[in-house]
Amino acid sequence: MKISSFPKKCILMMIRFYKREISPMLPPSCRFTPTCSEYAMQAVEKYGLVKGGYLALRRILRCNPFHKGGYDPVP
Repeated sequence: MKISSFPKKCILMMIRFYKREISPMLPPSCRFTPTCSEYAMQAVEKYGLVKGGYLALRRILRCNPFHKGGYDPVP
């Protein structure tokens, strides 16, 4: 494993932990398809930690009652 891939793997593990352990205890609330956590995983895997994290943060900030949601894949 390259040193530069370690932070990326840590973030992906945290997202997986959230999806498996925390998300099932909460009511479904994401307005998008794929869900925000799945979008974050795909974005970080495709673009890396900085750009993927930025895309995920933008998506999470849009996931609110004032946005209609819908289908929004990783670009």
